[in-house]
Amino acid sequence: MEVDGELAQEIENLKRKGITPSLTIIQVGDNKASTTYARSIRRQAEKRGIYAEHYKMSGEVTEKEILDVIKRLNDRKEINGILLELPLPEGIDAKKVLDAIDPIKDIDGFHPVNMGKLLEGTPNFIPATAQSVIETIKRTVPIDGKRAVVIGRSNIVGKPAALLLLKENATVTICHSHTRNLPEVAKTADILVVSTGKPKMINSNFVKPGAVVIDVGINKVNGKLVGDVDFEDVIRVAGAVTPVPGGIGVLTTLMLLKNTVKAAKIQHGFDA
Repeated sequence: MEVDGELAQEIENLKRKGITPSLTIIQVGDNKASTTYARSIRRQAEKRGIYAEHYKMSGEVTEKEILDVIKRLNDRKEINGILLELPLPEGIDAKKVLDAIDPIKDIDGFHPVNMGKLLEGTPNFIPATAQSVIETIKRTVPIDGKRAVVIGRSNIVGKPAALLLLKENATVTICHSHTRNLPEVAKTADILVVSTGKPKMINSNFVKPGAVVIDVGINKVNGKLVGDVDFEDVIRVAGAVTPVPGGIGVLTTLMLLKNTVKAAKIQHGFDA
């Protein structure tokens, strides 16, 4: 994978300067999916020479205890990136906790400072899933001048993906649950990004022939992972479709690690 090779080179360059990129994953509670995800990130990080900690906290912790942990991690110079697993237990203000992470350690890109820099077109850290979307598209088709439709308006995927497409000179439409005539709007897209949280919602009726379709959905149906796109139906008309599993999700972990390396560069005064 091209991105993996680029990441390996960046890590090697830092290590020649005596710097080992590092991150801490904070998990609150015993959510099985969160545990699996955290272990996967740690495994992928260590495989590439990035130091990774998995900091597990009880689901009974208070908001103050989480904030205290984040403050300690903010102050630890040897830790470059902080990743907070969501969702948090009921009663914990997720926004308040995310906003407590130092923006130069916010490898998930959710801090208001990083979101604001993304909006103005000078991002430090981009939400990893949205970054995966844009990297996949750029390696598939030229974006400049294309018509792009993003279905979904979350802060994690839809909004940042739309901003990144705009930065690449696409003409962008954002759709959501209140969009009228959604299939007709979607069918205008040369590039269709789907993040609805509804399994197999998008079929060939939504897709322009030859379009590039990026499926960001991860849903469990009858024990199997499926996307928001009906892959078998859409592949008949699309130029390219990302699979689920094995598509955007794989690249998202690499983007988190890439952001960790970028954080290490910024904190050590190197060009990112």
